[in-house]
Amino acid sequence: MGSDVLTCLRQTAASEGAADNCVNKGGWSHLMHRRGARSILACWVLGVLVASTPAGVLALETTLSAPGASKDLTKRLEAASSIMTAESRGLDTPLEVLSAALSDYRTIVQIMYDAGYFAPAVSIKLDGKEAADLSSLSVPAKINRARITIKTGPAFTFGTAVVQPLAPDTELPEQFASGKPATTGAIQQAASAGVQAWRDAGHAKATVADQKIIARHAQARLDARIDLAQGPRLKFGKMYIHGDTDVRHRSIEKIAGFPTGQVYSPAGVQKVGTRLRRTGTFNVVSIQERETPNPDGTLDFDATFEDMPKRRLTFGVELASREGLDVTATWTHRNVFRRAERLRFEAAVRNIGGSEDIDGRIGLRLDQPDRLGPDDNTFWSALLERRNTDNYNVTIASLAYGARRTFSDQLYAEASAGFQWSDADDAYGDRRKFRYFIIPFRSEWDKRDSKVSATRGFYLDSQIMPFAGFSGTDSGIRMFFDGRAYTSFGTGGGLVLAGRVQVGSVIGPPADGVTPDFLFFSGGAGTVRGQPYESLGIPVGSGVAGGRSFIGLSGEVRGKVTQNLSLVGFYDYGVVDTSSFIGSGAEDHAGAGLGVRYDLGGFGPLRFDLAYPVSGDTGDGLQFYLGIGQAF
Repeated sequence: MGSDVLTCLRQTAASEGAADNCVNKGGWSHLMHRRGARSILACWVLGVLVASTPAGVLALETTLSAPGASKDLTKRLEAASSIMTAESRGLDTPLEVLSAALSDYRTIVQIMYDAGYFAPAVSIKLDGKEAADLSSLSVPAKINRARITIKTGPAFTFGTAVVQPLAPDTELPEQFASGKPATTGAIQQAASAGVQAWRDAGHAKATVADQKIIARHAQARLDARIDLAQGPRLKFGKMYIHGDTDVRHRSIEKIAGFPTGQVYSPAGVQKVGTRLRRTGTFNVVSIQERETPNPDGTLDFDATFEDMPKRRLTFGVELASREGLDVTATWTHRNVFRRAERLRFEAAVRNIGGSEDIDGRIGLRLDQPDRLGPDDNTFWSALLERRNTDNYNVTIASLAYGARRTFSDQLYAEASAGFQWSDADDAYGDRRKFRYFIIPFRSEWDKRDSKVSATRGFYLDSQIMPFAGFSGTDSGIRMFFDGRAYTSFGTGGGLVLAGRVQVGSVIGPPADGVTPDFLFFSGGAGTVRGQPYESLGIPVGSGVAGGRSFIGLSGEVRGKVTQNLSLVGFYDYGVVDTSSFIGSGAEDHAGAGLGVRYDLGGFGPLRFDLAYPVSGDTGDGLQFYLGIGQAF
């Protein structure tokens, strides 16, 4: 059990007058005196603790002193030091502590270089002895104290700061210049900027050929000279496909649009990878340039792929006080016909337990990314939907075929052509039938920093749909715009101001000559919280119909209470009119309230809002809303 414990036992026995009753049997000390039982038990616990605790750890006391260093630099040194973080790193033995101290010399010097101190003096003493003077073959049995002392020396500035040769329009970092504070980070950034500029100009094999760094201690200056070797200007060669993928190679090539014959550029490689990842078919897309160019001045690439799982199932739930529970589910089948297609089936059941009859929708969309150019895809869409509201009931069926152009990761536009059938009961009558040939256009520009919980940027969804009626149905144009903007006032998301503007208009037919799902209502989670769903419209007899124009305004102030918990205050306003544009006699209402958000990571925040009507005559008391993701 150890000499310390045996000593404790002997002392205990002696102090209790039981020395004569202490008998050694097989190396164990047995004390028979009853008065010493509790003391013996204390010694036994001590023995277990000592036996199970690595030598030297309990007594290790660490300090770090760096006179002249800033507080941030000192914290950085403490965080990087293996000695200062011995406990969290699980360094248990004297040998491990010594090894950590020896590695700290290099670590600390590198950090001091990064901070611009090129003449530091570092001392690491273990129980008063310099760690560098200790031998790993004769490690002390215990190490009780570790003291790190750092003399920073003078802060160096750049004397000579040169990178050559440079590609046209190369922008070197501002901190890499004569007279600026000298740091290894600035040198590395300058070298990287010089190489990258040559690569952007088509020199794929540009590299650092040589670098000379001279520290002039008397003047506290650092001379840095970086010589680049730009290599030949190359063109894209061929892309060779590897990996375990079920997608046809011809489809991969068409989607990728690999720029064979064009001048090399890193942006071109990145664009190819983005096009392939955009399909949602691949889990891994790796495009690597080959080490050696071809004799004809081209550079070949190896593309490796790993497919995503074929199928994916997702669910969503949203709860509101009047509308009840909405449940949605999507089923996605990737690479249906081995051409990177994506088949998406969506189903929703709404108003479960709400004030209106249960309704829902079934939607289907097939995206085909290899039919047109590399940034285009075609799609089929179909929809069957039933909507039951207090103001109208409508059954909708549609079928369309269209194409999408992706301009960037933030901007796309699509157009389609198809047919829509609507059978409706509303304030204008029952069993009204509408038959349309529709040509929807849509663009989405998304510059938000997050799709589920934005703190800065903007979002714009624009929809324009000409519709030509047949079988006695009127023709016209329906337009809808949804714009959102966010700012965090430089707080890093601690305080966010979010605003939303929605504008809709139907031009052409009168309100009684268009299907009710083309018209506009206000109220509910998507427009005005605190007001019942689609409660605001145009009075028609004893009923309410939708308007031909709509404006919705929403504002939120979101403030973090903790890392995951936020409080939200909001105000929503909606106005609906009979004409195609909002006039002075339009119907309006508003709502306001408070909400709580709890961050669920990549899923977005869990949202709970309480809202109350503040103007208009459509209010129905306190409303609550529960869902995942921000309201907008």
